[in-house]
Formats: sequence, C-alpha cells, structure tokens
Amino acid sequence: MPSVTKLFLAFMVLLAATGCAQNPVSGRQDFVMMSEAQEISVGRRADADVLKQYHAYESPALQDYVDSVGQELARKSHRGNLNYRFTVLDTPEVNAFALPGGYVYITRGILAYLNSEAELAAVLGHEIGHVTARHGVRQQSAAQVADIGLAVASIFVPQLNSGAGQNLANILGGALLSGYGREHELEADRLGAEYLARTEYDPQAMIRVVGVLKNQELFDAEIAKQEGREPRRYHGLFATHPDNDTRLQQVVGESGHLAVANPKEGYAKFLQQIDGMTFSEGAGQGVLRGNKFMHAELGIALNFPQGWRVLNLPDKLITIGPQSEAAMQLTTEKQPSISPASFARRLAGNADSQIESLDINGLPAAIITLPSAMAGVIYLDQHAYVIQGKAKSRAAFTASRNDMLETIRSFHALSTAERKQAKPLVIKLITARAGDSYAKLARHSPLGKSAENYLRLINGGYPDGEPKPGQYVKIVE
Repeated sequence: MPSVTKLFLAFMVLLAATGCAQNPVSGRQDFVMMSEAQEISVGRRADADVLKQYHAYESPALQDYVDSVGQELARKSHRGNLNYRFTVLDTPEVNAFALPGGYVYITRGILAYLNSEAELAAVLGHEIGHVTARHGVRQQSAAQVADIGLAVASIFVPQLNSGAGQNLANILGGALLSGYGREHELEADRLGAEYLARTEYDPQAMIRVVGVLKNQELFDAEIAKQEGREPRRYHGLFATHPDNDTRLQQVVGESGHLAVANPKEGYAKFLQQIDGMTFSEGAGQGVLRGNKFMHAELGIALNFPQGWRVLNLPDKLITIGPQSEAAMQLTTEKQPSISPASFARRLAGNADSQIESLDINGLPAAIITLPSAMAGVIYLDQHAYVIQGKAKSRAAFTASRNDMLETIRSFHALSTAERKQAKPLVIKLITARAGDSYAKLARHSPLGKSAENYLRLINGGYPDGEPKPGQYVKIVE
C-alpha cells in the first residue's frame, strides 16, 4: 500500500478513535462527532428549513392524531427521553423522513395510500428507528471525518492535493459512507417492528407498507408508459427493499418474541381521520382538471395541449411535450413599471427576436419569438405571468410552435364557474354497497382515465381487488 494511502487511513482511524460514543440501541461504541445536545440543535435548525419549504398541513385534528400515534411509539423506543415532534407536511409527495434529535415528518401524500393506524405506526416506527439509532448523526460524522482526514493529511502530504489524491479521498470516503444505506434501513425496520410490538400493533404492518409503496411504483410505471415518460423511482422510505425481501422478513420476524395477542389495527379510526384530507395538489399550487390549470388564489386559468405532461411544482408549472422534444414553463413575479413588450424584450436580452404587443382575453400582453423558443408576458392584478416555451431544435420548435402559442393565448382571469371547479381534490370516505366496483366508482371520478386503478391503489386493492359490501372505501372528489 502506498505510504500516502497509509497516512490518510491512519488519520481516519485516529479521528474515528477520538469520536466514539455508546449507541442508545446496540450499546456498542459508535463513531459520532456531536453530543445529544448538538444533535437536537441540528434538528431544530433543519426543522425550520423543512417547514419553510413544505409547510405543515392545516388540520389540527389530523396533526394531533398523527402526533398521538407517534408519541406512543416514541415512549416505548430506546430514546424515550427525547422530545419528539411529529408533523404532517402539506405535500402530495409520497414520503416520510426524520431529522436528528427527534423531528419526524410524514406527508399527506403517503397518508392517502395507507389504510390503517397500524400502517401509520409502521411508517412512524421506521423513522423513530432512524432517530434512536442516531443514523443521521453517524452519517454526518462519517462525512466529516472523511473531509477532516483529507484536510489534515494534505498538510503533511502535498500529493493528496493532486487529482490522484482527491480520487483516493473520494474512494475512501465513499467506502466509509457506503454502509449507511441499506443496513441503516434494515435496522430502522427492525427497530420499527419492535416498537410496533411494544405498543401492541402487528409488526407485519411494516411489510404491508412496503407492499403499498411497491404497488405505487408499479402503478406509476403503468402511467409512465401511457404518458411516454420514465417512471418515477421512489427514493424515500423502504426504497431499498425488493417486493419479497427475505432480509426484511427476517428483521420483522425478530420481533416475534414480543407477543401481541390481539394486535391493534385501527382501520376505521385511521380512515375517519383522513376523511376530507387534500389529495394531490393543495390550494396554494392550483389544480389541474384534464388539460386545464386553474389557480383560485391567483385568479388565473389556462389550457395546455393534449398529450403534454404537466408538472405542478410549488414555484412553477412545467409541461413537457411528446417525446420530451419541447417544454413550457409558467412562472410569476411582481409586475414591473414597464410595458409587457419592454419586459419581454428584457427577458430576451440581446437575442434576435420578434415582439408582438397584444391583448390576450382582455389582459395587456406581449409575445416574443426566438429561433427555437417563444415567451408570453401577461399582466394581471399586479403580477407578471411569464409562459416560456423552448424546444430542443428548430425543427421541434416548428412542430410545437402552435401548441405553445395556443397555450399563451388561452391565459385568462378565472371565471366564476371556474372558481367553483378550482378547489383541491379531497378524499371522501364512503361505505361500499352490494354491486359496487372500482370501475363503477371511477365513472364520475376526477382522476382521469386511470381512476379505476387509482382507487384500487389508495384502498389497498391494487392490481385487481374489488370493494366488499360494508367496507369503508376512499374516493376522490
């Protein structure tokens, strides 16, 4: 082994040896570089950033319910002394995560796909497991030691500042961090299953949640094929598990020594709590109905071309054309004191362009055209709305130019009738009757042509289940 490598590793070992602490779960010595007080401080600061980006879902009843389930699990955990905080985030993203110090988050997006309190407890228990085992702290400490080790060693070994030295550091740092993926997830599963058993839930709920999320991936792959896009891969909770994971079965099975004679499930209790919960985008992001976008708070509406895929993000609206050859983006900013045409010219800079001043549905506007792009600027209620369209090539722009122009020209102030339609979709709980099927329930659903399988998915019946008479069923309206 080259002496440079030996010295670098020696510094890594030395740093690791000076930062050991007893793991609250295993009792073994772990390498960490922060105290529990520092851990809590880190979590507190990061919590403020999370809530700026996502915001807490505005339902005190649902927040209190999720918190009560989480607190019961936390009290039975290995770190019951921490002041845990459980927050439902107002986003349709399907996710849950934890920060150091006891900050646990679950999205309303994932709640829509769960069907019992036991499944909710499984998600929260998994995240509590990350906190109790100090996974975040250990990963951050490992990253720090890689950086510090390189910095100290490079003082004595100038070769480490070279490209080869940097590659060595990256390899060694990557090796150090590589153990903080699947092994941590499995440990969080094991701990979560143990906490479920301690609070009298069925530990097998952990495996059922994995099934729910894997079904969602399968469904998204089906929709992606219809829309001509790549499927979204889930990278959050349980993402490391294959569908039939023998190691997951093993770690969950380890909790079997904690007998749960009559495990709590809480089907009705959980479903009643999410009755009326927002599904998909919230009011602050506007809503999509077919190819029409409506935003009640901003008072705007516009139509997108058929066959274009729309992504409704918190700060912008993006629509992508067939084969991803062209795309459009809607953004807004404070209306400037100059005309729409002057604003459009500013957007184009010094580029060779054509600018047309016009009235779009009673609103002052301008359209600027470039060789392979165009943009529309529309003023309404002290806002400047910018719809930018761009293509990969001039040929693709020519093919999509009319679609872009029609989208820009469709922009208008929200009508009274549209305002009534611009409400977010919500989950409604009904009781299935004899003869009900998901196909029948999907006939008047706003979820589009895939509504039948959407309903199966959120009710735990994907891919071919049907509701049973007397069963609670979630619909979306």
